[in-house]
Amino acid sequence: MPGGPASAGWGPAPGGVPAGWGPPHGYYPGAQPWQGPPPVRRWLMPPAPGTRYDHLARTPVNHWWRPVVGTVMVAAAFVGVGLLVIFVGILIATFLGIPLAMQEGSDRIFDEPVFELAVLLLSIALVLPLVYLTAWLVQRRPPGTLSSVLGRLRWRWLLVCLGFALIALILGQGAMIATYAATGEDMSGMFGWVGWSRFLPGLVVILLVVPFQAAAEEYVFRGWVLQAFGSYVRSPWPAILIGAAAFTAMHAYTDWGIIDVFSFGVLMGWLAVRTGGLEAPIALHVINNVLSFLPAAASGELGDALKQGAVPWQSIVGTVVQLGFYTIVIAIIARKRAIPTLSR
Repeated sequence: MPGGPASAGWGPAPGGVPAGWGPPHGYYPGAQPWQGPPPVRRWLMPPAPGTRYDHLARTPVNHWWRPVVGTVMVAAAFVGVGLLVIFVGILIATFLGIPLAMQEGSDRIFDEPVFELAVLLLSIALVLPLVYLTAWLVQRRPPGTLSSVLGRLRWRWLLVCLGFALIALILGQGAMIATYAATGEDMSGMFGWVGWSRFLPGLVVILLVVPFQAAAEEYVFRGWVLQAFGSYVRSPWPAILIGAAAFTAMHAYTDWGIIDVFSFGVLMGWLAVRTGGLEAPIALHVINNVLSFLPAAASGELGDALKQGAVPWQSIVGTVVQLGFYTIVIAIIARKRAIPTLSR
């Protein structure tokens, strides 16, 4: 009604809200219930469901430069952390009165073998957090995607792999010993006992640090390398071969030792893709390293445990048996257990 209360500003406005009681001009109360919440910008972008392990870095925010910058950062961390840990180790050794062995002609750093083993293993193990950080910071993806297609380490599957890794090692060592015996080689110098007082410190370092050292190498050479190249290449094989070559170059083995380490890298890279994660490679790497250091600690030769060089051809027989058994069995069990190989 013209001129009535409503037109004077006192009556209800259309929609039931009294005139003059509405929000001030320019005020926006936010999204209405029927409009839904505004889009949220997330830092971490997971890969799409159905993505293979080596392609997990292909997230919606992936660009060509992210794997390049990330790889440079991981390589710098691998070198930088190693030098920093050794430098800190030298300072600690000086404070504790542990003699240094860096005189001319020596290939060791410390005269105390257990301390030296701990420092050298930590120089690799402490790279692991930086690999996670690089995935989070540079590639903006969940760091757990380095572990598996489920975005985490699958602990139950890891324990299964550890059990078969131990069986594979026993079979490989048996084949190697049988080959040594058949060829008339003397193995008496490979075993010994120095007593519990000297063995226990080395045992503690080996059990506490070696798993992280072995895992760090797998996250770098199988995890990061596979997924960095997987950002560009559809096939996993270029990344598998390049990762295995870089892993081999990090070691100082010669002749048969090169074949040993390279074949390990190739098969573990294939298993990472085939099983959708790093659990199988980590398991065998941990078992290998723990059981390779233990005899040296038991015989009092821990100072020589990290020395590398020529490897007798008889050892390759053990490697063939160990890697062959482990690769075939793990591939079969992963299939029977329906271990996920694609992201969800």
